[in-house]
Amino acid sequence: MDDQQLVRTGFAMVIDSQPDMDVIVQASDGREAVDQLTRHCTDVVLMDVRMPQMDGIEATTRILELLPAERAPKIIVLTTFDLDEYVVAAIRAGASGFLLKDAPPEDLLAAIRTVDRGDAVIAPSATRRLLERVVTAPETPAPDTSALEALTEREREVLTLMGRGLSNQEISAELFVAEATVKTHVGRVLAKLGARDRVQAVIIAFETGLVTPGDTGR
Repeated sequence: MDDQQLVRTGFAMVIDSQPDMDVIVQASDGREAVDQLTRHCTDVVLMDVRMPQMDGIEATTRILELLPAERAPKIIVLTTFDLDEYVVAAIRAGASGFLLKDAPPEDLLAAIRTVDRGDAVIAPSATRRLLERVVTAPETPAPDTSALEALTEREREVLTLMGRGLSNQEISAELFVAEATVKTHVGRVLAKLGARDRVQAVIIAFETGLVTPGDTGR
């Protein structure tokens, strides 16, 4: 979803070149994006932040409010700037990650596949900085640690490592368990926290104090 036709066409060509991906709909502004995405089933959305009629933040919010969880797509926010203030708001609105518009095609495709499988795009240092800003901004509400009470000790360990930006494979190596076991733990963490994806779970980890900004270094 982008107001520049050349950008949309370029993304569409890259995506349609993949045997496991298809472009379902395109939109030139946020209002059209909401209309299209509430009428067509999609798995992942590339959402530009700055668009006419309705920006990507409001569009993201409306899409996730209007669609039931089982139909809601994962949304990747596109931005021109590494630390665009709008992206912080988009992550708060429910986006599953963000990507720079000038990212190489292979990074774009990798991000789509990552988000589609529920891992979300949180590993890059820039995204970790964004998450830190999400939970340290002045408007952040007081921490509520009750969300963590349902987690087992192992699940808290897994959530902590997720908050540090580790992938399932890296968590597997860190805890000396099979990657399939990690995936099971991650799924339970998401379910118990009521998080739609990995990014939302990591935000909860920051907000509850389980992970602090200084913990995100690798």
